[in-house]
Amino acid sequence: MASPVEHASFLPPVLTFLAAAVIGVPVFRLIGQSAVLGYLVAGVLIGPSGLSLIAEPETAASVAEIGVVLLLFIVGLELHLSQLVSMRRDIFGLGAAQLVACALVLGGVG
Repeated sequence: MASPVEHASFLPPVLTFLAAAVIGVPVFRLIGQSAVLGYLVAGVLIGPSGLSLIAEPETAASVAEIGVVLLLFIVGLELHLSQLVSMRRDIFGLGAAQLVACALVLGGVG
């Protein structure tokens, strides 16, 4: 089990990401752009290639993993079974076609 010191060292990067999102997203919404673009620009600015507020890429990757898990959790909460059934052609048909096409392209390149 991780010690309290290890958890405390994880807090500043998370707070940095949250602060950047809280500042970046409203600015981009104010100029009529997408919130996703605000997240991307905020991430670039605070990352190792920008202001280096998050200097280690491993830290950014750890925070990103948590973000992906939370995103999938939210999608799972909002997706109803009836919506899944109505999208079965898109999910299973087009999803399987995309999978096969990518496998063929990557197999050919490999």
